[in-house]
Amino acid sequence: MPHVDIKCFPRDLNDEQKTALAADIAAAITRHLGSKDGAISVALNQVAETDWKSQVWDTEIAPQLETLIKKPGYSL
Repeated sequence: MPHVDIKCFPRDLNDEQKTALAADIAAAITRHLGSKDGAISVALNQVAETDWKSQVWDTEIAPQLETLIKKPGYSL
């Protein structure tokens, strides 16, 4: 039951673009983890650039930096 929680700076995506993004992510999870499409959920949470450090970096990225399977190419 994979759940993907995407956090990004605000983007002006319409529903079609959000659906396509979720489909692409679900396809990759299906291909690599063998999960069924109906078991996958995807969330898109847009975080203001001014809030990124406190809401994302400090709470989710920095504490898990050593275990991330893809590390960011920046630091705060």
